[in-house]
Amino acid sequence: MPSGLVALLDDVALIARTAAASVDDVAAAAGRAGAKTAGVVIDDAAVTPSYVTGLDPKRELPIIWKITKGSLRNKLIFLLPAALLLSEFAPWLIYPILMLGGSYLAFEAVEKILEKLTGDHHAEKTLAEADTPEELEARQVSGAVRTDFILSAEIMAITLNELTSQGLVEGLWMQAGALAIVAVAVTLLVYGTVGLIVKLDDIGLHMAQGEGGSAAFGRGLIAFVPKLLTALSVIGTAAMMWVGGSIILHGFHELHFFEFVYDWVHHAAESIGQGNGVIEWIVNTIGAAIVGFIWGFIIVQIVTRIFGHHPLHGGGEPVKKAELH
Repeated sequence: MPSGLVALLDDVALIARTAAASVDDVAAAAGRAGAKTAGVVIDDAAVTPSYVTGLDPKRELPIIWKITKGSLRNKLIFLLPAALLLSEFAPWLIYPILMLGGSYLAFEAVEKILEKLTGDHHAEKTLAEADTPEELEARQVSGAVRTDFILSAEIMAITLNELTSQGLVEGLWMQAGALAIVAVAVTLLVYGTVGLIVKLDDIGLHMAQGEGGSAAFGRGLIAFVPKLLTALSVIGTAAMMWVGGSIILHGFHELHFFEFVYDWVHHAAESIGQGNGVIEWIVNTIGAAIVGFIWGFIIVQIVTRIFGHHPLHGGGEPVKKAELH
């Protein structure tokens, strides 16, 4: 075989290996970055079922599919290009934007906690009367997509920061690939899970009409779903406060603003952990949650004094099914 052809084949093989390695790098980077968004993802999954609660069961999955498409549109059409432009021309803005998102997460978490403690749900905007079920559905989807935009922006900002600060990928197209993978994977994970959750009671009801062990399992599933939704709400609130506080803490450190707070939590984790990574993580998590609560409480007081209520709530109180028929 001519040596020139051998060299050409070697070059092709090298290019193929490089391309495969690049794909692996993008996937690995996406995995690491996606893990950082866990708290926001949990909250997203916890919040979304409320937008179909009380609606016609036949419309639950179509509504979730509409929200899923809206979420993908938010991430891929609007937020991904914005993130790439930010990375290319104004990387110094990443942490301030992250801190804005972290502040929102902490604010939402603290507001939910205060509502539970006081029983005051004034912050929840009551959904205006709709003339038709279609109009009501459109409003619920619009509110869900609007809330998703805020959570999606935080997911993309966290991902971008992880990619750039850790040097996981280099180049605009590699960053775009990793961001797109995280965007699609997180969206499908969240709304696929939500779709399963909202249909669990229907699955349980169907099984309960059978006999024997199947019927018993179905009845157990029906009893379990409300507890699952409550647990998701609690976990989502805790995750928001922890993630929001963690972002604020790292923002303090990176921007050299209230840096002593970050140092205090970091040193406390090292002193208590004594080299035990699990204990250090727990202490850091508790410290971040405390910071998130304090920061969120301050913002709640400011927002309440200015607006008198939460200015961004887009959803509404669940509407009884009887009202839609």
